[in-house]
Amino acid sequence: MNPSQQTPPQQPADAADRRQPAVSRIVLRSAELGQGLAIRRALPTRQRRMVGAWCFLDHVGPVRFERAEGLHVGAHPHTALQTFTWMIQGQLLHRDSLGSEQLIRPGQVNLMSAGRGIVHTEDSLPGASDLHAAQLWIALPPAQADSEPSFDHYPELPTWQQDGIACTLLAGSYAGHCAPTRVHTPLLGMDLATGLAASTTLELNPAFEYGLLPLAGVLRLGAEGFRDDEFVYLGQGLDRLELELEAGSRVLLLGGEPFEPPVVMWWNFVGFDRDYIAQAQADWESGSPRFGRVEGDQGRRLDAPKLPWSQPSGQP
Repeated sequence: MNPSQQTPPQQPADAADRRQPAVSRIVLRSAELGQGLAIRRALPTRQRRMVGAWCFLDHVGPVRFERAEGLHVGAHPHTALQTFTWMIQGQLLHRDSLGSEQLIRPGQVNLMSAGRGIVHTEDSLPGASDLHAAQLWIALPPAQADSEPSFDHYPELPTWQQDGIACTLLAGSYAGHCAPTRVHTPLLGMDLATGLAASTTLELNPAFEYGLLPLAGVLRLGAEGFRDDEFVYLGQGLDRLELELEAGSRVLLLGGEPFEPPVVMWWNFVGFDRDYIAQAQADWESGSPRFGRVEGDQGRRLDAPKLPWSQPSGQP
């Protein structure tokens, strides 16, 4: 994936206009997350690479596994990013090369900071039948890109009711609430869910760009409706957003200051130039100590695909 220069949309001329988002409707594309599990990818796409520092977003499920199946993702590396798992239904077991072993349950977040390099596996539990989650990446700023890796688990997050909608703050701050998740750039992540039809107005930061991912049901912005096979990019400059959720709906709101400099993404690596990515891939393929072993991985190790660009003479 090539780096892309992000150019924020021109900001509206007055406060009244800032209440009417210039909506971009992006159809999710199907991908595969190990063992034949189909997922839907919202970021990155041709239309939109990032929203703030959020640079990757997969909608996993909802899916019901057949007996003896499940999700089993073998050992794989990451660099210069944070993996952010928001669990809605089911459970996953995280293991990594730091020795972390953590089960994540609904309503919880796992946040792994790769820094200069980390390896992890993800497995559903024996006999597990259901899984529904959002898996995201956050690009680390240059000052943190080669930091020491770390892992954090957040079993409790701020929750409240707004106009009949259950709100959970995943990252950043909103309406006097502050999420405990440790991020390194100005970000917002919120889960909005309702059993009955509801509408509300969200106060937004005009310096942020925003996106919405319906996870279930139907989201409405004015006359337009959006389902869970679409991502909604709202751009930058909004100070508020009026939305409606049909009964049984759930939506993920992401926001952040436009991220600079542009990032390069390839496979499971994030970096700021192709040489960095190529070196990370060479280190993974050679078994470099940069990427340690995950205890209990049972020898499952993912192979990196061939780089999509040719390397100069003398480069990996």
